[in-house]
Amino acid sequence: MNADFEQAGRDRTDLANALRTLRLASGLSGERLAVRCGMSQSKISRMESGRALPSVVDVQLIVGALDLDNETAAELLALTRRTNAEYESIRASVRRGLHHRQRELASLEARATCLRYFLPAIPTGLLQTAEYMRAAMSHPMHPARGDVSRTIQLKLERQAVLHDRAKRFDFVLTESAARWRLCGSDVMALQLDRLVSLSLLPSVRISVLPLSRTTPDIPFNTFTLYDRDLATLEVSSGRIVLRDPKDIDYYNSLFDFFQQHAVSGSAARELLEGWADEFRAEAGGG
Repeated sequence: MNADFEQAGRDRTDLANALRTLRLASGLSGERLAVRCGMSQSKISRMESGRALPSVVDVQLIVGALDLDNETAAELLALTRRTNAEYESIRASVRRGLHHRQRELASLEARATCLRYFLPAIPTGLLQTAEYMRAAMSHPMHPARGDVSRTIQLKLERQAVLHDRAKRFDFVLTESAARWRLCGSDVMALQLDRLVSLSLLPSVRISVLPLSRTTPDIPFNTFTLYDRDLATLEVSSGRIVLRDPKDIDYYNSLFDFFQQHAVSGSAARELLEGWADEFRAEAGGG
């Protein structure tokens, strides 16, 4: 497992232990703390055992109920924020090597059984052809350092997980994501063919949000959901990792909303095939 996620696990354990230790030091029972915080005793127990991840709001209530000194309260809240959300800039990701990111993603994909990808910009690596990958890693704003062949190979190896029938992969792409001219028409046609082919796998559903449909919300950013445990958000400057159950519930609801407005199955394949044919006609000079 990637060292970042090992550290996240240690932070979660440290937070649970700190909550229990501070409550015991205050002389309060779990029941009395729950009453002071307006929570159930079972929720306090789950947070102290590490079975539930407390939000920043949860810990703020506990801090007030335990009447902690300012320094202890600040340390506990800082640990809570670190446990609930992480940020890695794209500069840091490039510096440590893009192949490390691929191993991290493979670990997440191996452990999760229900994976949901909202893709308003471009298809994610699991859906890309090798030629498209190379173009995606060669953009001028954040170019990959050195030879990207190793990263491409790791990305292609990750795609084997799509054939695991014990898992479920849901992808929602906007029309813009599917048709964005990242590279030449011939590569774009093959990329769209790839989406059509993958949509036929029993473990994969690919849905498309066509521009011809009214969608009364805005696709601000790419995000991925791993079961009910983790959400990752892609922004221009880097990646945000969320673990707060409320955040994860929100993004699952947002995914459901966009998927309900999208087309899937044969209707999605018909759109993708038509766009691929348009690119092929351009590439052939037709």
